[in-house]
Amino acid sequence: MNNLNDPPNWNIQPNPRDNGGDGNKWNYALLVPMLGLAAFRWIWSRESQKEIEKEKKEYYRRLTSVQSDLESKYRDIITQNRRTVAHLELELEKEQNRTLSYREALISQSRKLVEERRVLGQEREKLEQEKQVLQHSGAAGALYQSCLAKEAQWQKRANIVIKEFEEALLERQDIYCSFVLPRNQRLEIEKNLLVRAATDPVAMDIEMENGLKDIFKYDTHCGNVLNTNKRQNGRLMWLYLRYWELTVELKKFKRVEKALLEK
Repeated sequence: MNNLNDPPNWNIQPNPRDNGGDGNKWNYALLVPMLGLAAFRWIWSRESQKEIEKEKKEYYRRLTSVQSDLESKYRDIITQNRRTVAHLELELEKEQNRTLSYREALISQSRKLVEERRVLGQEREKLEQEKQVLQHSGAAGALYQSCLAKEAQWQKRANIVIKEFEEALLERQDIYCSFVLPRNQRLEIEKNLLVRAATDPVAMDIEMENGLKDIFKYDTHCGNVLNTNKRQNGRLMWLYLRYWELTVELKKFKRVEKALLEK
């Protein structure tokens, strides 16, 4: 290509014999496509830059939207978790209060039974003293022994009834403490015991129904997880069973006393 700023001798001179110096036309013919290519590259680069900027803006827009959605969901989850925790804390407090109430009721009932047992023991000692006096009073002693033998048979039958209730209560408490035995079996046992307590003469005489209701409501004691001895389950039931036995013995002597007075 010719340099127009240089002296003529430095330029490539056309050969005057080759078509009268038309070589310059070919030089400028090469310049046009090069300039076109440069212009195309500039335009293409500019358009590409615009597309890149557009994609960047769209990317940041989507990213901002996703972040906003995640933050909103995060706040919703935190709020829901706080509500759940607050609800569980409230339920836990209710269960603790209910457990405390049951414990206090059980302690109160246990104290009541212990006191009644003490009173029964005192009455028993008093009756034993009266028995000793009657045994040494001739005809009255013979009558006393006859009444006592009769009422001893009643006591025997009553103790058999109590023993049957004890076996049923053992089974009921074993089901209560079990993780696998169905709950409906326990409820069926409880229903049958209450029905019998309301119809059996001996159970009615020593007022077993109210005691059974207390046991079903308050006796939640179980042995350890590996326990296989049914007698290690329950606490209140054992107090009531002993209380019923003492009641039977006391009633035996009262029935003897009543029989003697009627003679």
